[in-house]
Amino acid sequence: MTTLADFIRDNTEQILAEWETFARGLPLGDSMNIIALRDHAKEMLGVISADLSAPQTSKQQVDKAAGLSDAGARRSPTAAQAHGAGRAESGFSVEQMVSEFRALRATVIHLWTRTQQQARADDLQDMIRFNEAIDQAIAESITTYTHEVRQSKDRFLAILGHDLRTPIGAMVTSTRFLLDTGELSETQRLLMSRMESTARRMNRLVADLLEFTRTRFGDAIPIVAAEMDVARMLEDVAAEVHASYAASAITVRATGELRGQWDCERLTQAVINLVSNAVHHGTEGGPIEIEARGPTDEVVISVRNQGPPIGVDDIGQLFEDMKAMGASRGQDRRHLGLGLYIVDKIVRAHHGSIEVQSSAENGTTFTMHLPRAAR
Repeated sequence: MTTLADFIRDNTEQILAEWETFARGLPLGDSMNIIALRDHAKEMLGVISADLSAPQTSKQQVDKAAGLSDAGARRSPTAAQAHGAGRAESGFSVEQMVSEFRALRATVIHLWTRTQQQARADDLQDMIRFNEAIDQAIAESITTYTHEVRQSKDRFLAILGHDLRTPIGAMVTSTRFLLDTGELSETQRLLMSRMESTARRMNRLVADLLEFTRTRFGDAIPIVAAEMDVARMLEDVAAEVHASYAASAITVRATGELRGQWDCERLTQAVINLVSNAVHHGTEGGPIEIEARGPTDEVVISVRNQGPPIGVDDIGQLFEDMKAMGASRGQDRRHLGLGLYIVDKIVRAHHGSIEVQSSAENGTTFTMHLPRAAR
């Protein structure tokens, strides 16, 4: 009769041979570094056998079941963490990675029970602890795998956004130059104007993409506050959006004192995103109302459009990243939803707040509350 810990130590190579056969049969098995990943599995078996041999209190067992014993970020990752990182780098899906642990679990239990003539009371406890150890390894691998995949996606988006800005900027500059020369026919001027407005829209999308990756890496959107006039900013926004969406009827109304300390570039980006969102999701050709009010301690900016109301379930997720709004509104779902996410981050960076009201009778209104001086 052999304890499970002793069996794992004495039969590691046989266990690994069966696990390797399974791993090589996976879709990406031929392309992976099997030696390195075999070392991860061997180290995990060593950790598990040592864990089974060590005494365990009831509290330790509860902590392990609750995931409180899972390894966190560290300079020297556990074998399970290294395995998860390796699988992410090799292009495995999380389902394929978990299936490896299932195979490792099944191999150990199958080989061990085949050598046992009869079950003992201690064997049940060994089995429980072995499954807990495998579950802990799975949790550590998935956490690292998910982190690595997310980091890779964010790096890709950051590089893509950065590299797109130069050619788009060249398009905007070139088309603007040709329009300013006054040497184009009416047809050429119309086409060039459309090219310029399209390039500017692309530039805004790239800007949103860069801000998204910045916040995903843990950075806040930087704010450089300076004296500005919100009323003038809104007029500039309306003119820019109207150039891109000529069919939209955009009106601006400003009342009260609207000067203060804010980041003009960031607020312009936020309002443009709100107005563009109103164009995409509002009634085609319907009115879009931009209003600014200047109470004593803050400035309130609202953007209102007519159209299908936002569903209650959608409202709670509007400012989350990568949420394509429109399933309940019958709208185009190709928009990634970064615009509203960026708006929320910009408003928060100004220590303000944003709220949404939507109904079939009154349309949809996004309202930003901005302290008069960004702190």
